[in-house]
Amino acid sequence: MTNTLKKITCAGLTSLAILSMAGCAHGPSRSQIGTGAGAVVGGVAGSALFGSTLGTVGGAAAGALIGNELSKDGRGRRR
Repeated sequence: MTNTLKKITCAGLTSLAILSMAGCAHGPSRSQIGTGAGAVVGGVAGSALFGSTLGTVGGAAAGALIGNELSKDGRGRRR
């Protein structure tokens, strides 16, 4: 890829992300905050423990899952 094409692709993807996030008319739910926080903490922990991209991504995925589950209302109860 040429440098110009990379810049255009990056700008297009950034614009797409901003527009898709703009569709959220309300603040994040408790579950979404827990998922995001868990992903950040898990990603940092995975990077520190394994020192690789795979460790970071795996840690972020595991952290997101755990954060989502812990932040749900009515933990331990079936709905």
